[in-house]
Amino acid sequence: MIDWLRREALEPVIELDGRELPIELTRNRRAKRLTLRMAPDGSAVRITLPHWCRSVEAIAFAHARREWLAAELAKVPERRDPVREGKVLYRGAPISVEWREDAPRKPSLSGGALSLGGPQHTLGKRLQRWLEGEALRLFADDAARYCARGELEPAEVRLTRARRRWGSCSSEGVLRLNWRLVQAPDPVRRSVVAHEVAHLVHFDHSPAFHALLERLYEDDIEQANGWLSRHGRELYAAFG
Repeated sequence: MIDWLRREALEPVIELDGRELPIELTRNRRAKRLTLRMAPDGSAVRITLPHWCRSVEAIAFAHARREWLAAELAKVPERRDPVREGKVLYRGAPISVEWREDAPRKPSLSGGALSLGGPQHTLGKRLQRWLEGEALRLFADDAARYCARGELEPAEVRLTRARRRWGSCSSEGVLRLNWRLVQAPDPVRRSVVAHEVAHLVHFDHSPAFHALLERLYEDDIEQANGWLSRHGRELYAAFG
């Protein structure tokens, strides 16, 4: 075993462009090989490994692909501060944030501007809460429409702040959807909701699943998936 591997086996970290990032290992009994990816916000290197694979081998796998990981890290967008910039991303487009001391505390959206009052030092947290509330409202409407289209019982919708998944469907029929999708264009957000509604019937990605998804979703699913692949990381640039 080479020297660096002896050292790194004790501490699952990797240095990329002067930054030390943790290597997060997740075992999955269904995994047949190692899967490597960068966290959307660039905060960690993540590896999914089969149950039989040793941790030291997974860490070596990451180090052997240091160049690729550095390139992925370079793609992570710079952090954004919506309060300082005076705008937030909402349904695919930026809207201005207009704070006034005499304005009502509750945010009000009108004509592409979000106006609100309240303490300035809590503005960032309240903007995120507003976006989360909008996300839940939109997700619930989307899910109700797709469940009706699929002749399914209405599904319960909850928000998630997951860093790895845009959505999931539990065996109990609960849809969990990433609140950050409220920043994406409407067809992209709806594609994820339609995907999870299809999982209410098919808990796999079989031809039957894809046939149902095609029947539920009204737009181009490949185009929506492509947008998420190209721009999904940008949805993590604000509200850490």
